[in-house]
Amino acid sequence: MTAEPSASIGTPAGAPSGTVAGAAGASRRQELLAIAAGLFAEKGFRNTTVRDIAEAAGILSGSLYHHFDSKESMVDEVLRTFQDELFGKYDEILLSDDDARTKLERAVEVSFEAIDRHPHEVAIFQAEAGYLGGFERFGYLAERNRQSREVWITLLDDGVRSGALRADLDIELTYRFIRDTVWVAVAWYRPGGKRSHDEVSRQYLRILLDGIAHP
Repeated sequence: MTAEPSASIGTPAGAPSGTVAGAAGASRRQELLAIAAGLFAEKGFRNTTVRDIAEAAGILSGSLYHHFDSKESMVDEVLRTFQDELFGKYDEILLSDDDARTKLERAVEVSFEAIDRHPHEVAIFQAEAGYLGGFERFGYLAERNRQSREVWITLLDDGVRSGALRADLDIELTYRFIRDTVWVAVAWYRPGGKRSHDEVSRQYLRILLDGIAHP
């Protein structure tokens, strides 16, 4: 029988010594991903090197490879994690018992929440999806674009059928309008700025659903 290892300094009594180390490693990994996402959003994926990321993190390039095998792996994890979260929320909206107008409102609100919480991820997707989609490992980006279109088309179709939206609405044109006006906001919206994402989404919904002219 071997002796039980003594607890590491800072390890809670009774907790496996590897637990703290594992948590620290996971935290460092997320920190590196956040640094990389900021650089990809600011400089562009192609213009950002592994050395840039390492220097911003205060480590040597070789040390970065202990966590990730390439910058492609980093941007892959950044985009996958973000989009899994976003589309999970879209699915919740589609499957909810809310009426058609409320679902559309919630989808707009969730989109602005994503811009507020994940501005770098949104900016990367907007700028780099076309380029990255040319590589096999990023083929899912085109599928996410297709899913996004399906979400909004479904919401708009339901709105027309229920009478919540005008019967003469051009569904395809309206989808493109919402897509372009909502997601382009990442270029000017600043988290923690003068207007919260809730305030911005309410204004967008007022314009979208009620117009800007007196009735």
